[in-house]
Amino acid sequence: MTAPAPSALDAVLNHIDADSENAVGRLFELLRIPSISTQPAHAADCRAAAEWFRKDLASLGFSSSTREVKWAAPGHPMVVAHGEGEGTHVLFYGHYDVQPTDPENLWRAPAFEPQLVTDASGRKVIVARGASDDKGQVMTFLEACRAWKEVHGSLPVRVSVLLEGEEECGGSNLLPFLKENAAELKADVVLVCDTAMADRRTPGITTSLRGMMADEVLIECASHDLHSGVYGNAAANPIAVLCNVLATLRDSDGRVTLPGFYDGVKVPDDATRAQWRELFPDDSALLEEAGLSIAAGEKGFTAVEQTWCRPSCEINGISGGYEGEGFKTVLPAKAMAKVSFRLVPGQNPDLIREAFRAHVRALLPADATVTFTPHGGSPGFEVSNGSAYLSPALNALGDEWGVPAVTMGCGGSIPVAGEVREALGLDALMVGFAQADDRIHSPNEQYGLDSFHKGTRSWARILAALADVK
Repeated sequence: MTAPAPSALDAVLNHIDADSENAVGRLFELLRIPSISTQPAHAADCRAAAEWFRKDLASLGFSSSTREVKWAAPGHPMVVAHGEGEGTHVLFYGHYDVQPTDPENLWRAPAFEPQLVTDASGRKVIVARGASDDKGQVMTFLEACRAWKEVHGSLPVRVSVLLEGEEECGGSNLLPFLKENAAELKADVVLVCDTAMADRRTPGITTSLRGMMADEVLIECASHDLHSGVYGNAAANPIAVLCNVLATLRDSDGRVTLPGFYDGVKVPDDATRAQWRELFPDDSALLEEAGLSIAAGEKGFTAVEQTWCRPSCEINGISGGYEGEGFKTVLPAKAMAKVSFRLVPGQNPDLIREAFRAHVRALLPADATVTFTPHGGSPGFEVSNGSAYLSPALNALGDEWGVPAVTMGCGGSIPVAGEVREALGLDALMVGFAQADDRIHSPNEQYGLDSFHKGTRSWARILAALADVK
């Protein structure tokens, strides 16, 4: 199918503008469903959210259904839908589940009673759990499809949709589901809307993601907690042992010290680094939202480079001994830390895990033992350089936002990108319209009304642009 005429696209964009109030109303209806996937008490709500999407997709002319999953708990259903069409076949992925809402007392209004408010800058934002991650983002795509269907009766490309309900609680069922249904879900390219823009005015496509390897480390010394006055100095202290081990994971330049850690790690080309420096001219441009200003990690790389394209090692939690109010002079028998490594393309999570555990064991004194508990491992992801779909999508975004769209990295992990490549052999274009201050996973999560509206218009343009890709 050839790309629609400009007038056909203009009619769709005009319809999106005229229907914007109704689109917000549909999103509010969805946001009222408390689909918290990790809490068993909300299993019925997750199913209700899946059914809401099934019905909405059916109303757009898609052949839609909910599918049960059978590989791992909690087992929230998938939503699968297929539309008619010719030419380029896109598979859109999103998730309908959301994070828990605690602490409840920090929400300015109940988390599942969406509010349209004006922030301190005068920007209108939608406040609710799931507004940005990921219900609002999913609806930008579905509203674009709705506009094409209502104006022209058809979509410019063939569209399939896959929505899961376990992204926020591990997503263990997604990969086996993809593999079992690979023939049905096979497409030309996958589109994902679960990422952010570079800044308020610059759209982008995330072309690389960091993977992750995480371990829980438990160090034990004495057989039981000891009186520090009686045994202090003489008995090995597992907290001290643990702190000594953790302190050696980075050197004075912020580089991770594990042997072979940087094997296969590539530095972005000069043009990409220059583009990122223009977006983030100093480290505070990225860090100020967190109340910081100076990059603390690997020397020689800016804050955005450290998060978008460099691997990291972080201590996510540490505990041991007496942690209650007041003071207790105890010499603990055990200490624990949770350590994670964000990995970039070229790194092997299994090899990193082996190197980390060997590093810890090599530093233990004679009276200390260590137990490791793994918490997942996934490699980094990057879009193939030769993807025929990347440039048209970038151009479409630039047309909508009035500035050239950029390619971006992402410091977090979005497992679906790697999983669709493994199961379906497809690239995933990650196009998102979230902002750094959306407070995802936190109280008062928000999604800008401008992000929602222009995101919808952006998808309308991308669908038109992809129609002509051979």
